Amino acid sequence: MNKKAHWETVYGTKQSNEVSWTQEIPQTSLDFIHSFNLDEKAKIIDINGGDSKLVDYLLEEGFEDITVLDISEKALEKAQTRLGEKAKKVK
Repeated sequence: MNKKAHWETVYGTKQSNEVSWTQEIPQTSLDFIHSFNLDEKAKIIDINGGDSKLVDYLLEEGFEDITVLDISEKALEKAQTRLGEKAKKVK
């Protein structure tokens, strides 16, 4: 099975609470980003962001230039659905 097919299967068959890597509050990532004292217009990319809630928190904090990159379209679709109208603010 190729990697893309693997991750499409994972995100297509499991909820975020069924995988070990999902955090309700991605505190380590948030702390790391905060350590740079970035302006709200800073460009931030979440590589392998999947269905992570990091984007939710960054939007809530007012960051304006957020990109989420993932191999799985299903993961990105889940995040877009969760974000609703806010998804339009994310690349």
